[in-house]
Amino acid sequence: MTLTQLEYIIALDTHRHFVLASEKCFVTQPTLSMQIQKLEDELGIKIFDRTKQPVIPTEIGTSIIAQARVILRESKMIQHIINDQKDTMTGELRIGIIPTLAPYLLPSLFKKMREKYPQLNLIIKETITEEVVLELKNNRLDCGLVVTPLKDSSIREDVLFYEELFVYVSKKNSLYDKKYVLVSDIDPEQLWLLEEGHCFRSQILNLCELRKSADFHFKYETGNIETLKRMVDKSDGITILPELAVMEFTKPQLKLVKRLKEPSPAREVSLVTHRDHIKTKLIKTLKEEVLNIVPRQMQKLHTKKVVEITY
Repeated sequence: MTLTQLEYIIALDTHRHFVLASEKCFVTQPTLSMQIQKLEDELGIKIFDRTKQPVIPTEIGTSIIAQARVILRESKMIQHIINDQKDTMTGELRIGIIPTLAPYLLPSLFKKMREKYPQLNLIIKETITEEVVLELKNNRLDCGLVVTPLKDSSIREDVLFYEELFVYVSKKNSLYDKKYVLVSDIDPEQLWLLEEGHCFRSQILNLCELRKSADFHFKYETGNIETLKRMVDKSDGITILPELAVMEFTKPQLKLVKRLKEPSPAREVSLVTHRDHIKTKLIKTLKEEVLNIVPRQMQKLHTKKVVEITY
């Protein structure tokens, strides 16, 4: 059994296709297939069910692949220890970030990281929280920027900041003339929401005390906050925006933003890692750069109250 063989079975599990897995491993498909077959022969079991399309792990194969991910993660620890000792910022950092954070945090973060650490290879994946957690557990991501708490014992949460939630209203809406908005003022039939699977949708449903399966008169599925904002601009509706989304608004746009009564609802944003993560120095540096971008007043809860997430 070799580390290379373990890399191959992990790649095949990830991509569920021999050609794709071989391309990601920079080897030919016959080479990858032969090495996986050799490992199966050595162990005396089948790791993959090749009769299924796409190829899937067998029951025992699933357990072996999970252990292989642990072994490879540990095997890379030596190089990371050396890098930490040399105080070098090299290697690869795989970051997951949710779509409701990415447009407002990522451009500045990416620019600063590339300028300060040109030898660091950043791989960034924009996806929902559930997928970030799964990728962390499978060692396909090193860390994530998501909304917490997750209530998952295998995931470490390092709280970074708190985003206040604001109501964004159309000029045609009856709430436009109000300075402050009560949750009871929000009409569910006028509320534009993100599609299912986004934690931000769950928070808004909880904030507005709506059922998760609320039967809205008109349904529109999107994972983009900017799209929701534009839908409000063209209708008489309303939506909820996180603080980073309104920070660069013009004065005319800010007239459409209304605060909710204190304690102001907020979402908690954290840097999350698997409990067995190894890239300590790189992840610590990422945290410091995020905190350098986010206004200091957002790094304390103050008069805000974190809205619950329902997964």
